[in-house]
Amino acid sequence: MASGRTMEWWASRRAGGAATAWAREWKPLAWIAALFLAFYLLPVGTARFDGAVTEALALTSWYARAHVLLCLVPAFFIAGAISVFLRRESVLAYLGPRAPKPVAYGVASVSGTLLAVCSCTVLPLFGGIYANGAGLGPASAFLYSGPAINVLAIVLTANVLGAEIGVARAAGAVVFALVIGLLMHVLFRRDERERADRMPVVSADGPADRPLWQTALFFASLVGVLVFANWGAPDATGGLWHAVYAAKWKLTAASGLLLAFALVHWIGMSALEVGAVTAVTAGLALTFPGEPLVPFAGATVGLSLAASTSGGEAGEWFAATWGFAKQIFPLLLVGILVAGLLLGRPGHEGLIPSAWIAGAVGGNSLGANLFASVAGAFMYFATLTEVPILQGLLGSGMGRGPALTLLLAGPALSLPSLLVIRSMIGTKKTLTFLGLVVVMATTAGMIYGAIA
Repeated sequence: MASGRTMEWWASRRAGGAATAWAREWKPLAWIAALFLAFYLLPVGTARFDGAVTEALALTSWYARAHVLLCLVPAFFIAGAISVFLRRESVLAYLGPRAPKPVAYGVASVSGTLLAVCSCTVLPLFGGIYANGAGLGPASAFLYSGPAINVLAIVLTANVLGAEIGVARAAGAVVFALVIGLLMHVLFRRDERERADRMPVVSADGPADRPLWQTALFFASLVGVLVFANWGAPDATGGLWHAVYAAKWKLTAASGLLLAFALVHWIGMSALEVGAVTAVTAGLALTFPGEPLVPFAGATVGLSLAASTSGGEAGEWFAATWGFAKQIFPLLLVGILVAGLLLGRPGHEGLIPSAWIAGAVGGNSLGANLFASVAGAFMYFATLTEVPILQGLLGSGMGRGPALTLLLAGPALSLPSLLVIRSMIGTKKTLTFLGLVVVMATTAGMIYGAIA
């Protein structure tokens, strides 16, 4: 009898364990079923779907060719340099949670005037200053202002779309950066207070490993490479902007030579290794005179190899740069692929017909401005491309208010950038940042549309 009861007890235990095991397997089973149904029901062969897939791949390919090497890679190196070479004391003193508000938000809100970057290129820079101690408010102001307060884009907006909307875009972008940064600080002040308590009280006047002017010139060389390599062609054939464009690769090379000098004399890298990278880059430039991307790629690979095999700060710099690249780059590519699938490239169709977008932004209603704000926040705009896109939409009947709304929401955000921001500051803060941009852009568009 006892033996029979024991066997029944073990049988019930095994049955319970099997039930528990099956309960654990329901989730992967559901994912497998969902993937199966998704592929089974794919409308392959229809013009809309096949075109959208082509657009997704085309947009991702274009981004890889036009932005990764010239924009994103230099931005990764700058972000790594911020986390290694920029003194944490200076970041905390000027941008940290305890920094004077006028200084912190003043610096962060106008930083975009120095950087002609898109919503994706600014992400490594945002990650660098935030990881180095910048407060959420100033970091958020910088995150918005980087792509939004772009002198070239604002001048182009005024020339193509009119001086009124150009001035409104410039003023709105500065105000948005300030207000969004302050609201992010207020809404998450408890988190910021706890974060500030974990940070030491520091002064910017503490001891430094090198003089401030050396650090400033080192960062100027990195920013120079980023800015001049991406300098776009202006509409006019004369003037300062065109002169800079004509000399952009010479200015990029000059910035690279300054960087090489700084790496050897101030950072401590091997003169032999840096000299070899410089010589190879010069040789590639002479061998491929009409292909500036070839020497630029050679310099990037050479610098990566030299820094990764160096000790000290140079090795830490490459490690930090690679850390940002691993975190950001895969999410960006996925986001751009999805954005291309849904919306296509400018002038091409994705899953969402462009006629729907054009029809939804006519007039100056709340719905039109809200739609323009939400669509702009998820669309991807490369630097300066928002102006010709808006020119076409205005010609198709888009209202002036929604046009400003799209200018204030579009360049600052995109689906790829939102995915990366979420990995840095979390879902709640990312959604709050998105909501603030959407609400403020919608409000500004309605006001402008009413008085324009």
